[in-house]
Amino acid sequence: MTAPRVIPHHIAIVMDGNGRWATRRFLPRVAGHKKGVDALRACVRRCGDLGVGVLTVFAFSSENWNRPAEEVSGLMELLAMALAREVPQLQSEGVRIHFVGDRTRLSEKVRSGLAQAEAQTAANTRLVFNICFNYGGRWDIAQAAAKLAAQGAQITEESLNGAMALAHVPDPDLVIRTGGEMRISNFLLWQAAYSELYFTDKLWPEFDAAALDAAIADYGRRERRFGRTSEQITAPASRKAA
Repeated sequence: MTAPRVIPHHIAIVMDGNGRWATRRFLPRVAGHKKGVDALRACVRRCGDLGVGVLTVFAFSSENWNRPAEEVSGLMELLAMALAREVPQLQSEGVRIHFVGDRTRLSEKVRSGLAQAEAQTAANTRLVFNICFNYGGRWDIAQAAAKLAAQGAQITEESLNGAMALAHVPDPDLVIRTGGEMRISNFLLWQAAYSELYFTDKLWPEFDAAALDAAIADYGRRERRFGRTSEQITAPASRKAA
């Protein structure tokens, strides 16, 4: 498979459509989440092969607690099983895992599993893999402000940025959402201020390496100006050539 020409350093993904994938096949929604783990495994591997530096995924939002109790319970069990099964492989592939979100509502068993996975992969450098679990963009901004207030620190853009839950990585270059919805659903509200957005109708279990490459290829055709004009972007290169 030919790699895209321009590779974003940080890709973030809203993995939407697991439940609909299962429903269309007359399966329980949890079956879709299990299939979604397979798609995520392939995505992590492809990102590593392409040289992506950071992959951040939205695995469980703070609003997902409002889903049916059996689905929430199934997701928690799936997370525990996935940790036991996937972490050794991720460790061998040089992937460093970070779990981002509010852990206070999670069980002691789940919290322990998250901490163990982070500790086990802490020395890896090939790919930083952020899993946003019980995460919300508004929660992130609020917890950062509360942290600074408790320290008696001045709240500025710079200090707030440093207190965010994803302060250990640069902002995402590309945000992908699968499943056909065209919104970011409280994901990385602060960090995605200048991210390129890409929406696809593919449900998450159907999102394979080719679909990821297509999203990255689309990103490569865009001009990132960060508030500047096209002339300001191209002028330095033109002067250098002259």
